[in-house]
Amino acid sequence: MADLSTCPPLSRESVIEARARIVAHVHVTPLLTAQSIDSIASVPQSEEALKGTQWEGLPPANPRIHFFFKCENLQRIGAFKARGGFNSLLRYQQETLKDAEASKDWKERGVVTHSSGNHAQAVALAARDLGIKARIVMPLVSMPNKIAAAEAYGAELVFSGYTLQEREAAVSDIVEKTGARFVPPFNHPDVLLGQGTLGLELQEQARSILDQTPEAGRLHAVILPCGGGGLLSGVATSCIGTGIKVFGAEPSYQGADDCRRGLAAGKRIDRVRSLTIADGLRTSVGEIPWSVISDRTKVAGVYAVTDEQIKKALRIVLERLKVVVEPSSAVPLAVALFNEDFRTMVEREASGGVFNLAVVFSGGNINLDAIGDLVREES
Repeated sequence: MADLSTCPPLSRESVIEARARIVAHVHVTPLLTAQSIDSIASVPQSEEALKGTQWEGLPPANPRIHFFFKCENLQRIGAFKARGGFNSLLRYQQETLKDAEASKDWKERGVVTHSSGNHAQAVALAARDLGIKARIVMPLVSMPNKIAAAEAYGAELVFSGYTLQEREAAVSDIVEKTGARFVPPFNHPDVLLGQGTLGLELQEQARSILDQTPEAGRLHAVILPCGGGGLLSGVATSCIGTGIKVFGAEPSYQGADDCRRGLAAGKRIDRVRSLTIADGLRTSVGEIPWSVISDRTKVAGVYAVTDEQIKKALRIVLERLKVVVEPSSAVPLAVALFNEDFRTMVEREASGGVFNLAVVFSGGNINLDAIGDLVREES
């Protein structure tokens, strides 16, 4: 990507600049509300629901939550990743064209990245629109619909194992053979700042809705999925100086909650091996996103939920909002509905009032054949 030495600082102003850069290439996605989901979240969990958890026997939290749902499932390629993909390639183009030698055959050398799906599609789309060759390393366990979509945008696909280390080894081999420029899926300022443009939109949309009902107050917080951390750190950067708190959400299955555990230990965890249903969150947080996320003035906390809780939240989204999202997108709502530590914090922060909480639906690229199995209630 663009050389790190030429990258802008990780500031709200840099996010604003990224927004101006990509505005012609991405959609402004809607911000929805749903009183029925507010009602579900705003009653205590039952004793039965808490049985077998670390909160069994404790008084359940009783927060009052008003949700705003940012629908990046309706973004180009069906996910927020389009933002970081376009910002990265446009920055690369800008820097490359300044150097006559570097600009020779740069489109044919192209770009390469690794991704389980959504970033793959984002880079493939941006490369197609800008006339650049794209090569994508995808894990063999990637969802078939995401593989098909990346291929449909014209990318050349290479398959690898599912760990970050295996993906990076395959990328290094391609770079050595072709001279392609690597586009990190999350660990680069250009990606982070591009994803942060979502936060600027969300803030404006929520303000517009809340201004129509002055007694409703302000947007208190936003909660987002955390995989590699590009989205979480980008939106956190967009919220600097606004008073809006930012939280992360992860699946706990097979240790996929590396960010939460890393924050508790005071050290980034650099390896994850999990087959959580939230397939977009199966990777560890990158070093650059970690530099933002580990700053408690920017990210107030990260919470985790089980795969079963993610399935329940996914079902609620489909039934009540009537929008299609992938399991990774349902993780933040699952935290707000089922994680008692988060719900207790919300109750305390609201002090008896309503807590205005934005939830980011990061993507909607789900295998339609699998929806039934994901949301089927056990008898």
